[in-house]
Amino acid sequence: MAETMTWPDEAVIAAARDGDAESIAALVSGAHPHVRRFARHLCATPEDAEDAAQEALIVLYRKIGTLRATGALVSWMFRIIRNECVRRARLALRPPPPLHGAAMRSAEEEVFERLEAARVAAAIAALPADQRQVLIMRDVQGLSGRTTADALGLSVAAMKSRLHRARAAVQDRLGEGACDD
Repeated sequence: MAETMTWPDEAVIAAARDGDAESIAALVSGAHPHVRRFARHLCATPEDAEDAAQEALIVLYRKIGTLRATGALVSWMFRIIRNECVRRARLALRPPPPLHGAAMRSAEEEVFERLEAARVAAAIAALPADQRQVLIMRDVQGLSGRTTADALGLSVAAMKSRLHRARAAVQDRLGEGACDD
């Protein structure tokens, strides 16, 4: 069954932007199914998707007055959700704080870890933009292959090819730096 949901019309968006409380309520409730769908596609877990959708609706409610053009609502909401999903993914990747009494890393280990992270970041930054974008979406943001391909307007095969070239280039660049001592 095809979905026939539509975003609230421009008159409702314009009235909400101008501060009309009923229009704001209609806009938030009308945008809710779309926001949830975006979040389900962009976030790594269903829980993150629900949280990101709620956060996006809160931002919509609080900041609708800052929206410059009524036609920009969809892209604005997509950006808010994408940023929230990325933020949540980064939080999930952070190592947990050390337990009380657990062995602490030495300052030397921390310096080496930061240097290695800087080498990886430099290797990624040196990639061509199309390869860098695919690598970040797949390996940093954790998006699925289909989602990444769709977001970039590529076939899954083309996305996989770019990803393979990007990973190989990063590995080559990191391998070069290992012998520079």
